[in-house]
Amino acid sequence: MHQSLGELTIRTGGRGFIDVTPALGDWLRAEGAGDGLLTILLRHTSASLVIQENADPDVLSDLTDALDGLAPEHGGYRHSAEGPDDMPAHIKAALTSPTLSIPVAGGRLALGTWQAVYIAEHRTRPHSRRLALHFFGEKR
Repeated sequence: MHQSLGELTIRTGGRGFIDVTPALGDWLRAEGAGDGLLTILLRHTSASLVIQENADPDVLSDLTDALDGLAPEHGGYRHSAEGPDDMPAHIKAALTSPTLSIPVAGGRLALGTWQAVYIAEHRTRPHSRRLALHFFGEKR
């Protein structure tokens, strides 16, 4: 068995979903991954990782609206040192996840037909987000 560790830095454009599936695929190819498991950790507390539909962009817009409804920007939070969007971002990240584990088959993510891996950016301004990657499995 083989292990590969790596990191990707992804620039976000502010609140919304950023498809990182192609970047993950490129990394797996560069590592010579075969069959195994990819674990991804987003090293931040105000963004998260999700696997979601990649066919209809309305899904991502509706998810953004739903998360905004669950954690509105002006919700009377105690924590406000980093701006009015920070505490809602922490709540949204707590409701989703900073980690994903995805099977890899033949060097490719074993996602469903309409699935993609996204960083869910919960802050309003752009950020650089770091993904820690760990592949464990066979090399090609």
